[in-house]
Amino acid sequence: MKLDTATKSESSKIQNEIISSIGELINVKNLEPGDKLPSERTLSEKFGVSRGVVREAIQKLELYGLLISRPQSGTFVANIGVTAMNGMIDDILRLEDQDFKALVETRILLELKTVRLASIRRTRADLENLKSTLLAYENKVTNGEDAVQEDLLFHLAIAKASGNATINTFMLMITPEIITNFEKHHVCDNSRSLQGIEEHRAIYNAIEQQNPQIAKQKMKDHFSELYHYCYNI
Repeated sequence: MKLDTATKSESSKIQNEIISSIGELINVKNLEPGDKLPSERTLSEKFGVSRGVVREAIQKLELYGLLISRPQSGTFVANIGVTAMNGMIDDILRLEDQDFKALVETRILLELKTVRLASIRRTRADLENLKSTLLAYENKVTNGEDAVQEDLLFHLAIAKASGNATINTFMLMITPEIITNFEKHHVCDNSRSLQGIEEHRAIYNAIEQQNPQIAKQKMKDHFSELYHYCYNI
């Protein structure tokens, strides 16, 4: 039976077990930098979990520079020694869940840089994607519905428009935690969401006009209340 329906804590535990297992596999098979890992399907069957769980573990190790994924080719061991790799995997497994404040700080620092890059690098397709997520958010808010996920989809669209794959991957990794905490702390009530419509429009306009300075300021304004709220909970 595939482990897709686990709770959050169970999922985190399972992911850590897979990360540890991948490290052990690299050691047992004496894989060296540049060597290819077995396919996701093979690892899924070997570890008794879904391919999605394996993929998430690989993405996390890739984020820390321990693995390299190449489209149509597979996943390879990065150019790092075995001793250093084992030490880094141990560090990754010891990382504790970040609290809400740390998550907000990380997101703000990341997105202030991301929105500047998006303003410089955005394409017409990026603008269309941003517009689509902006409208989805507006529709949910005006209908009085919860729009946390639509809000974050808009921000993920900005990350994609930045043209930086690492930033995009990192945003995708922290988004589930953001959604959980927003719902837990009731961050986005309807009045705040209505204000968010205007703030999102201002950010979109700055990106469309390719003005990184204004885009950064509008994003900063957008996060000011969240930052203040975070430190008063």
